[in-house]
Amino acid sequence: MPTRRQLIGAAGVAACGAALAGCAGEAGPAVVPPGVKGKVVAKVADVPVGGGTVLAKWKIVIAQPSAGVFKAFSASCPHRGCAVSRPAEGVIRCPCHGSEFDAVSGKCLKGPAEAPLAEFALKVEGDGIVML
Repeated sequence: MPTRRQLIGAAGVAACGAALAGCAGEAGPAVVPPGVKGKVVAKVADVPVGGGTVLAKWKIVIAQPSAGVFKAFSASCPHRGCAVSRPAEGVIRCPCHGSEFDAVSGKCLKGPAEAPLAEFALKVEGDGIVML
């Protein structure tokens, strides 16, 4: 017969497992880094068509996969948290282990990362890019 301590420990392990299983589903909207929401973080002219830029200060990568279309993602690779490089040829690459992500959707194209880059909402106001 298990002791009270063993039963409480087993219940704790089960609760943690259930909580982690709940995290395995679809990710919700990414939380914009503190101090960025509502601010102009880049100029449209600084984000080349077919490429992009990394805002190291906020760990955000902004891509312009086609003219006038801007996307913002976390600049931290979901594999090990390395900083990704700026987008080129429609791909965002992680220099640490070779993961690649689609610059339009953030979807993982090549591992070892298995999850996509977290996407942030943004809008263009005049010549500035504003995080929402």
